[in-house]
Order: sequence, then structure tokens, then C-alpha cells
Amino acid sequence: MTVQIALLRGINVGRSNRVPMPQLRAHLTELGYGDVRTIVQSGNIVLESAVEGGRLERDLQTAIAQRFGVDTPVVVRTAAQLAQVVADNPFAEAADDPRRFQVSFLAQPCPAAEARDLMAADIGRERVAVAGREIYSWHVDGIQSSPLAQLLAKRVSVTATARNWNTVLKLLALTADADG
Repeated sequence: MTVQIALLRGINVGRSNRVPMPQLRAHLTELGYGDVRTIVQSGNIVLESAVEGGRLERDLQTAIAQRFGVDTPVVVRTAAQLAQVVADNPFAEAADDPRRFQVSFLAQPCPAAEARDLMAADIGRERVAVAGREIYSWHVDGIQSSPLAQLLAKRVSVTATARNWNTVLKLLALTADADG
């Protein structure tokens, strides 16, 4: 069994797409996933499974839709892949507020033309880096009014879900705990 991180997109935001984390943990445990843990209410799951990648994404999406009536995209990374995301942080020196620094996790690599457009965009003091299935974004003045956040929402065509750096680091710590 491999330690994996499942990131659910767009759940428990406002009144829509409600998925209670205690019930989700119980349901996934009943389905045979090991050591199921969650952090934050927005769909961050660490679990153990022999199933990986796209198949695990589809299995989890189906399980959540059937049990909770919420059809939400799921993006999965192994613990090793998440550790690499942290190690590859291109903005370690610049991004000094982890609440304003995000990683968008993509279901597939960012299309080359979209990556070029993002990197060439006029985003003022904000910074962006595309690395395969991740997009690192540093929102200097916050995410709410960020031109970069709006650009990412409009220009990235593949399924993506973003997490701030605090959450990324908490997930990585949970994977270390799961490894023993």
C-alpha cells in the first residue's frame, strides 16, 4: 500500500458541495483504504491504497458521488510526489507568507501553450512557475484580488485544485507520520 494524498476540488465552500470529513474518513475506511486522515474541511485526504494515479482519482470521485451526492474532481499525488513538489519550490526565497503562496495541483500536465501564456502574462509583482502537473503562484498582495488567481482560473484548461503552502506542508507532515 502506498501513502497518497487526494485533493478534492471545490467542496465545503459556502453552502454547496458539502462533504463532512468525519463521515468521509469513515466511508473511505469502509471501502478498504488504509489510515485515512483529513486536514482542513476543504477536502485534503491522506490515505493508503494499492491503487494509484488516475484510477484512484476516478474511484474516489465515484465513491464520494455515490455516498454524498457530490460529484467533485479529485487530484492525487503520492507522498514522494508531494515531497518533490515541496523540494522544487521555485519561490522559497520570495514567498514569505505561506497563506499567499499556492500550489495548483493539476490532473494532467499543463498544456505547453497555456504554460507559455501564464509565464508571459503581465501579473505585476506576482510570480508564477509551471512545473509539469503543478503551478506555483505567489500572490504578493493576497489571493482575493489577485490578477494571477483570475488568470489561472481562466487560462488553465485541465482539472486543477489549489492549496496554500501551509496546507501543502501539513499534508507532507501527515504523509511522514503515515510512513512511520
